[in-house]
Amino acid sequence: MTDQTPTARQEGKRATRARDVVEHLTRAIHERRLGPGMKLSEDEVGEIFGVSRTIVRAALQQLAHDNLVAIEPHRGAFVAQPTVREAREVFEARALLEPRTARSAALRATPRDIGLLKRHMDQEHAALAAAQTGLALRLSGQFHIEIARIADQTIIEGFITQLISRSSLVIALYWRRPQAMCESHAHHALMRAMEDRDGDRAEEVMKGHLLDLLSLLDLQDPVPVPQSLKEALTGR
Repeated sequence: MTDQTPTARQEGKRATRARDVVEHLTRAIHERRLGPGMKLSEDEVGEIFGVSRTIVRAALQQLAHDNLVAIEPHRGAFVAQPTVREAREVFEARALLEPRTARSAALRATPRDIGLLKRHMDQEHAALAAAQTGLALRLSGQFHIEIARIADQTIIEGFITQLISRSSLVIALYWRRPQAMCESHAHHALMRAMEDRDGDRAEEVMKGHLLDLLSLLDLQDPVPVPQSLKEALTGR
């Protein structure tokens, strides 16, 4: 076995740092610290994370691939800002995929899966109790992704993961009432249906849950709220 060349090691290090930036920015978007339409300056992001513009550019390209960032020629990168039409389409797509996925998950869930869902839901409740609504939003999205993982449908899980990311942007932009959070009783009902291996009930609960969530969004033209990028990412 030969040692990696210095160039290969450098490339691996750059890729790792880019993934770290992607993870931090994704979390900030999901936790509603970075709002839709916010500009992501390469220089400022690089300064905040202590990385080169090359690494920042790679991270932003990945986020654009994930539909979390829009890169505009001669203007730069911005957190994606879904329109009302896109918002409706995201939830319509989720309504098509997730109820059937919940059914499959209910039929496949093991006691270990149920235990993971319970612990995940406890974290979500703790975030809500601490008024950490952005964190609770991210955790509620991950709850849905976990159901897709349990269903063991890899391609559909990938679609749902992307839709959940878009949903975080939609909720950040059009959320006008706290009830738009995934209500604890809905997640509890989903978990109970899977615990009982009741596919029909899991499918119906998921269907009603997504319709309720969409109905609680105020799908009007939003008013953007400006915020400092450094403050959003570092709290300073």
